[in-house]
Amino acid sequence: MIDTQLLIERGATYLNLPPEEVLFQEGSQCRYYFQVVSGQVRWVNINQAGNEYLQTLVEQGESIGELPLFDGKLYAATAIANKPTCLLRLPKEDFHRLLIDFPQIHFSFSSLLAQRLRFKFFMLKKMAQHDPEDIIETLLEYLSEQKSHICATCNQVQLTRRQIAEMTGLRVETVIRVMKNLNSKGVLRIYRRKVYFGDPASCVHAQCKRVGFKRDNQKPGKFVIGMNYY
Repeated sequence: MIDTQLLIERGATYLNLPPEEVLFQEGSQCRYYFQVVSGQVRWVNINQAGNEYLQTLVEQGESIGELPLFDGKLYAATAIANKPTCLLRLPKEDFHRLLIDFPQIHFSFSSLLAQRLRFKFFMLKKMAQHDPEDIIETLLEYLSEQKSHICATCNQVQLTRRQIAEMTGLRVETVIRVMKNLNSKGVLRIYRRKVYFGDPASCVHAQCKRVGFKRDNQKPGKFVIGMNYY
């Protein structure tokens, strides 16, 4: 999001987290801007029973927990390292000065936050219609457009069924059933328990080549293995 060298010049320091270490908790004060250098952080809401509702997964080069930096409120969710993770953290006051000195960075954050808010509205609309297939397909289309959690090389969805369930508010069993239905309709494809979503023409994964995915010219957007749609 922000050039690493610029952050360091402005006073950012490195922070290393082991797996399952909490970066910040829902309801706590915001004191830093955080940007992932390596690893992965999950941003979750946790209910009284200790169950997690996944908001998003934050990858290398992405920032996390920006809202309180702009509205001065408390953190809206908890951030936890999924794997060994290295971050850069910049004190909030230094971050604000950076935005003043580099208005284009401020504009980039405004655009990012507006994009996220628009998608939240869109997903809420889909969820209100109670159509699990539409909800999951919408989520996968968004992730594909954002090049997030879908491999750019082989189009493999890099989220588990449980993570998709947590992001959509659906049951894991529902996600599994819906993905099988979408597989049969040609919206996505499942091979050896892996889910692939996107243009099959760009898929160069060795497994996909072996199984023989190819475009069906009679049904644009579909692809076949033999006579079966996947």
